[in-house]
Order: sequence, then structure tokens, then C-alpha cells
Amino acid sequence: MSARKMKPFAVIGAGVAITGAALAGAIVQGPLGSGAIAGSPMSTGVTVTATTPASEAPIPEAAPSIKGPAPLPKEEQGLPG
Repeated sequence: MSARKMKPFAVIGAGVAITGAALAGAIVQGPLGSGAIAGSPMSTGVTVTATTPASEAPIPEAAPSIKGPAPLPKEEQGLPG
């Protein structure tokens, strides 16, 4: 076979090899929910602490200082009349 006919087979073979290596790496790594890094016994140190919610909001609700529409600046008011 000529080199021109072998190139597509070489590209497909390389793609299969890369896909197989990635799949094998994912299988060896282990389950996602274990809390371990790459299958090692070391954990990521996630800590969950239960707390009670505050009975009222710590910050009072904001109130606008201007009621109704604000007046336009002088340059935006237009011509008198």
C-alpha cells in the first residue's frame, strides 16, 4: 500500500489509541463522589457544619430618599414654553 492510502488508517489508529488512554485514565481514577483525589486515600477536606438561620434580617430594608420621579437636570429640560 502507498503512503497516501496508509495516512487515514494511521490517523484513525492514533485517535483510537488516545481515546482508549483517556477512557482507561477515567476508569482508574475512580468514582466522582468519593472525595478522594485521583484514587489516593487523601481527601479534599470538605467540612459541613449545620447552623441555625437568623431570626430576622441583620440589615434593615432600604428606603428611597426621593418619592416620585426625580427632576431633570437643567441641560435636559428643553426649551421653556
